[in-house]
Amino acid sequence: MSAHGHVDLGHTAAGWAGTATAIIGVTLTGIAMAAVSAPLALAGAAVTLGAGALTWLLHLAGWGKPSGPRPESEWPWRVRDRAARQGHPGCLGCRLAGRGARRPENRSKAARVASTVSG
Repeated sequence: MSAHGHVDLGHTAAGWAGTATAIIGVTLTGIAMAAVSAPLALAGAAVTLGAGALTWLLHLAGWGKPSGPRPESEWPWRVRDRAARQGHPGCLGCRLAGRGARRPENRSKAARVASTVSG
């Protein structure tokens, strides 16, 4: 049982790796500000932005989990998410990758008119 009750807060390999990388990037940027170093500041900013990409890629590879309740067997952060290939419902990252529930295709105006005339 966690300190937050009997819930899974979504601790995942993707989340931990992204957070650690972002901390390194922000630390580099802070050191660059103190040292007045533009190249180091750019490197720190690049590492920080790379943390977002790393987290997204790991999520898509199954090392990130969707939000919401999960069975207790899926709580440990070392457990891979087998549903990642299909995409998580309501997940922006999955939609950006072209996964998940697709919106119904828009029919052309001519097809809509034809169906209303014939029906």
